[in-house]
Amino acid sequence: MTTHGPVLPVWSCGGCGAPWPCPTRRRELRAEFAGAPVSLSLYMGSYLVWAAEDLTWVPAGVLHQRFLGWVR
Repeated sequence: MTTHGPVLPVWSCGGCGAPWPCPTRRRELRAEFAGAPVSLSLYMGSYLVWAAEDLTWVPAGVLHQRFLGWVR
């Protein structure tokens, strides 16, 4: 279990305070979803939708980059 989970409704990292998902959580997620990039994209897409409901002032492109832009 990671300490780098999201702190809602501001979507900061509970482990380091960076915007969630922080670099540490991204590494953890890549390892957890190794060999399953589509599953990782769907997983992070669900978080994107959830975060968009809380972070209404953040442009959609910024949220997309933050939640899905790093997934390959």
